[in-house]
Amino acid sequence: MSTTLSVHTESPSSLDADALVVGYHSGGDAPEPASGAHDVDAAFSGGLAQTLSLLGASGAAEEVHTLPSLGAVAAPVIVAVGLGERPAGGAVDADVLARAAGAALRALAGRPEGAGRVALALPAGTAEEAGAVALGARLGAYSFDRYRTGPGAAKKSADLTLLLASGAAGADAAADRAAVLAEAVELTRDLVNTAPSDLVPEDLASAAQEIAAQAGLDFEVLDEQALAEGGYGGLTGVGQGSANPPRLVRLSHTHPEATRTVAFIGKGITFDSGGLSLKPAGSMDWMKSDMAGAASVLAALRAVSALGLKVNVVGYLAVAENMPSGTAQRPSDVLSIYGGKTVEVLNTDAEGRLVMADALVRAQEDGPDLVVDIATLTGAQLVALGTRVFAVMANDDDVREQVVAAAGAEGEAAWPMPLPAELRGGLDSAVADIANVAGERWGGMLSAGVFLKEFIGEGVKWAHLDIAGPSFNQGGPYGYTPKGGTGAGTRTLVRIAESYAE
Repeated sequence: MSTTLSVHTESPSSLDADALVVGYHSGGDAPEPASGAHDVDAAFSGGLAQTLSLLGASGAAEEVHTLPSLGAVAAPVIVAVGLGERPAGGAVDADVLARAAGAALRALAGRPEGAGRVALALPAGTAEEAGAVALGARLGAYSFDRYRTGPGAAKKSADLTLLLASGAAGADAAADRAAVLAEAVELTRDLVNTAPSDLVPEDLASAAQEIAAQAGLDFEVLDEQALAEGGYGGLTGVGQGSANPPRLVRLSHTHPEATRTVAFIGKGITFDSGGLSLKPAGSMDWMKSDMAGAASVLAALRAVSALGLKVNVVGYLAVAENMPSGTAQRPSDVLSIYGGKTVEVLNTDAEGRLVMADALVRAQEDGPDLVVDIATLTGAQLVALGTRVFAVMANDDDVREQVVAAAGAEGEAAWPMPLPAELRGGLDSAVADIANVAGERWGGMLSAGVFLKEFIGEGVKWAHLDIAGPSFNQGGPYGYTPKGGTGAGTRTLVRIAESYAE
């Protein structure tokens, strides 16, 4: 999908476009036009709100009705999207706006030619509102068409025009930032949606190298020989069962005026069969998404560079393919993680924490002020928080709250979770420093976090994001979230980097 966005202040009624998006609030007898929709509403005989009411519209959040304008306005198609109840203070919540814009664009993006030229007359009287509409529209217009054939396979496009209220100070800058964030999320989605045969570890490392060159990021990659010689036992052990060997990718954004450094580490299992601890078929068909953490780190680094943030950011992609074979690691094997700590592998399907341990130890050598890892780490995350909320754990209460706040500011649902000290005993091994899984099933998401904490040095501030559920939407699309890869966590990482920028 090719998408462009421009900003204008002209009247929505006269703007030349293929479709015009307006917002409506829940009302009494009929939905009520939101800010930006009044001129369009008045252009219809009896009011557009009355027509929408006849169609059963209520103005509920993300409700979408598409209807012909019949010449009442310049655009031939009107897309009316619900914004819920009119807020008492007047300003519409930014996330409500973003999801409404996304829902409207999804309704248009399903057409063979794509959304086309779309004007958005949703509430945009402030920079925050303008940024939310721009972001939601971009994300809602997304489609992954790499493998489509036939008449509908032609590249789709969406040319978006954001209509601003006069005097919306800072709106242009907010829309520009939204475009950068949207491109980052789209990159994450594209990588997650790619078939695993087309994105083996070497492919993901090559994609990272190409993006690094485009974005002006420093790039380094360790291949299987360098990993073995360097003592990266987690990556080597997980990757040894596959014909496609592992990689450790290091990217960095350096700003000459920066005084602080943030390290992001992403889990990059390009396909997770479970290894010899084989997953059931129903749990394996979406395991191409097990590299979503690495994809989000790569995308976030590109966005950080595009925004020119005055902070040093280092990103590590811990990339491997977890496959069963005659060379695969076995349950009861002992690995030596980078830095020397040993791990007894009791379950080869708990492989993400092994590759992450290598990368976490390595990342601390960069002397970061904050370490944040992001991973589709545990099925237990879905049990605890479902498919739309990711978990945040940390070794510092303030850091955990800062990360949750960063996610909230970006409209990403995150929830703080503990790291109970008593769970460490369940990871004791009879033969090694630690086991990769606990002896009991309870609190699996938390015990995985406790495992990772073992590889964080004294005094290092660290947070762990488990995005197992939110990273891949197996259900129907909603708001600006499509079916398949979602890009969850990408915007949160960028917001964290912004908070550490000078």
